[in-house]
Amino acid sequence: MNLEKKYFGTDGIRAKVGEGLIRPDQILKLGWALGRVLQQTDDSERHSVMIGKDTRVSGYMFESALEAGLIASGVDVMLLGPMPTPAIAYLTQTFHASAGIVISASHNPHHDNGIKFFNADGQKISDEMEQAIEDAFDQPLQMVSSDKLGRARRIDDAPGRYIEFCKSTYRAPQKLDGLKLVLDCANGATYHIAPSVFRELGAQVVSIGDQPDGININQACGATDLAALQAAVLENKADMGVAFDGDGDRVMMVDGAGQIVDGDELLYILASYSEAEVPGVVGTVMSNLGLERALKDRGIDFFRARVGDRYVMQALTEKGWLFGAEGSGHVLCLNRIGTGDGIVAALQVLGILVQREQPLARLKAGMKKYPQLLENIRLKERSPSQARLDANEPLQAMMRSVQEVFGERGRILIRPSGTEPLIRVMVEGEEIDLIQPQLKRLVEVVQTEFG
Repeated sequence: MNLEKKYFGTDGIRAKVGEGLIRPDQILKLGWALGRVLQQTDDSERHSVMIGKDTRVSGYMFESALEAGLIASGVDVMLLGPMPTPAIAYLTQTFHASAGIVISASHNPHHDNGIKFFNADGQKISDEMEQAIEDAFDQPLQMVSSDKLGRARRIDDAPGRYIEFCKSTYRAPQKLDGLKLVLDCANGATYHIAPSVFRELGAQVVSIGDQPDGININQACGATDLAALQAAVLENKADMGVAFDGDGDRVMMVDGAGQIVDGDELLYILASYSEAEVPGVVGTVMSNLGLERALKDRGIDFFRARVGDRYVMQALTEKGWLFGAEGSGHVLCLNRIGTGDGIVAALQVLGILVQREQPLARLKAGMKKYPQLLENIRLKERSPSQARLDANEPLQAMMRSVQEVFGERGRILIRPSGTEPLIRVMVEGEEIDLIQPQLKRLVEVVQTEFG
């Protein structure tokens, strides 16, 4: 079902702090709306909701607002403090909560924030559930009576529980003894989790991006800016580097020579060397053409889902497959956890590396990446729907013209962002000289029609 939603984007609700729904009064009502939906879905039990957050300074304000809204709806609250997004998904299941909420804008700067929701199974809520929350949000807030108000408590041992879970997903017979790793925690939610996980599994760990101050999250560090990690790997003569984003659901790696290994290449490694049977994997419409062709050579099916790890998850569930990823570093290993988890994904790759006694660069060598160019066209208002792009004849005519130039040597993707007022224009092909002029042609049409 393709629902036209007012507030939810590709990954929850996100905006600049103080704008849209990302204000304390609106967040309070959003918490109440979730509680209202839970009570209306099943009023036979006492519901509870977990709340976690990343390290940005506005998280304290929104944590309190959500807590108040949920309590006003008659729902109990469990507060986790700063924790990675996948930790909230895991702990929601462990504590048998009715839902989980993450306060995070993921890889965005500190001045943005957002809200993500998980269901009782630790998976992103459905489109239908998002629509129900929006419908409740648009109704007047009505508190339950005082004797039915929810209660709140803090879960003090949450970090230790999650560290032990992550370690349990590493199944290689040898530990990480002898490996020197640099970890970049993006000054985000993994800062007090990831170093302990890898050290306790035997690795020698050098940590960077592990001093959050509420403002420096994702600032020149983490999975979206790998320059600091590349430099640290070379300076420390490390075997490799691992970078997470602000909320810990993404992972990117750097090999011993300082070369980036992205989500597409990590998916190739997992699919090619896993001990589990791998009939196929799921990427997205943005996944590199080189990944698709490398997997085909290995007899592994490849399916492209819409952008967003929730859509990768849906496709994996429908097909009964285990591995999926986005090039940006959302990597799903459903044989270990039911959501994208940067730490867990990194451990699976490291397990393969240790078992095969091969460096990261060697493991990824079977995949040749094709040049891929992306340009984001910023808009004054919210992005148009995909249907509007598909119905615009000047744009469609230009896309047909460019694809004729490419033939089978390249491809095009033009899509609206689900989290920002942007239209993303991507071209990729066998040669950079082939795709550069075609990108320019496409961008000019998009700017004329929508910019």
